[in-house]
Amino acid sequence: MKRFNLFILIVIGFSQLALAKEKSTYRFDFGSGKPVKGWTAVSANSVFSEENGYGLVPSGELISGESSNQKVTGDFLSSDRPFYFAVSVPEGCYRVSLTLGGDPDGSATFVKAESRRLMLEEVKTGAGKTVQKTILVDVRTPKIGAGSQIKLKDRELGYLNWDNKLTLEFNGHRPCVAAVEIQKVDRMPTIFLAGNSTVTDQENEPWASWGQMFPAFLKSEVVVANYAESGETLLAFKREKRLEKILSVMKPGDYLFMEFAHNDQKPGGNHLDAFTTYKDELKYYIGEARRKGGIPVLVTSTNRRRFDENGQIVNTLEDFPEAMRQTAQEEKVSLVDLNAMSKLFYEALGPEKSKKAFVHYPANTYPGQDKPLADDTHFNPYGAYELARCVVEGIRRNIPGLANYLKPGIAEFNPSQPDPVETFYWPESPSVNLLKPDGN
Repeated sequence: MKRFNLFILIVIGFSQLALAKEKSTYRFDFGSGKPVKGWTAVSANSVFSEENGYGLVPSGELISGESSNQKVTGDFLSSDRPFYFAVSVPEGCYRVSLTLGGDPDGSATFVKAESRRLMLEEVKTGAGKTVQKTILVDVRTPKIGAGSQIKLKDRELGYLNWDNKLTLEFNGHRPCVAAVEIQKVDRMPTIFLAGNSTVTDQENEPWASWGQMFPAFLKSEVVVANYAESGETLLAFKREKRLEKILSVMKPGDYLFMEFAHNDQKPGGNHLDAFTTYKDELKYYIGEARRKGGIPVLVTSTNRRRFDENGQIVNTLEDFPEAMRQTAQEEKVSLVDLNAMSKLFYEALGPEKSKKAFVHYPANTYPGQDKPLADDTHFNPYGAYELARCVVEGIRRNIPGLANYLKPGIAEFNPSQPDPVETFYWPESPSVNLLKPDGN
């Protein structure tokens, strides 16, 4: 009888473990109040641990409070510093329903996900008020099927994009969270991004790219999966199995955006010639996406910041942008001409003020920075945000099917009349790295 009971307990244990692995909905009640059934309490002391599989990663003091008698949303956590909340989840797409606010003093919350992907710009609430917002977050690992995986670079190994967690960053003047509900949702329309440092989710301040700003402009009906990485070329992206990974999870109707050239033009083993091998590789990517039922989109590369004596941008990308334009015509593929728009954007700012769009900072701007930062390829958050607006405008004009996924009310954007840098607000994340990303 004892052996039989032990057998039953083992069976029950394995059944519970299987159910836990298949769990698709996670509900968290933030604050000091007692949570209702089915919700997990997250207090100011609920620090993340692998054992619990969820928790906070604070960067300052967290304040817990109550604002009403509502069972779930009547209490909250807030801070005068950014803080993170992480949940261990399997790879997939997740719909995250957020209840923000509740603080009697009001709140103002930015939401970023994983490696600083901008999901929600400043969400303000009045005294004691809350608001509900929904975002879609792509969570992935390097694994491809049973026996293969992406060959990550050493610097990527610690990136939030590649761990086994969904991480949310709450930032802003007064970030405040009352509740978080996370639900795994399969087969959501996906926009895959393939590219280099001008596209990737840059992990650390002060670096940024248009790809990580892009999700903030989309409805919560489509998810962005940004596989771009600094220093990549068409050949390296394929060799490191990043394209293979994308194709392994691509569904019919998904999009594949491609922006390469900065590194492909350089001498070496990854070099391509603009009008021959570069076009051939682009056509290979296009063909592979189409075989999966995907919709390829070509994005011409952003200009580098180099001006002539007349204040005009010098083309340092040689024939590569034109080769991509030709490929789009030949393959009947939609084109976002970011090269042309970035030229207008930089020239509108001018030689000196355009530094405000790039990683140009005097010495001692950041801790341990004893030398100025002066990079004319990689963007800061302002430059990345404006270039994301260029991409959105390109979608609006040239890709009507995808334009349906843009958030309503987004104004048309003229890169010759960019948003004033003086009014741009970006709450910096705690993670800072002065090392320049790969590529130039």
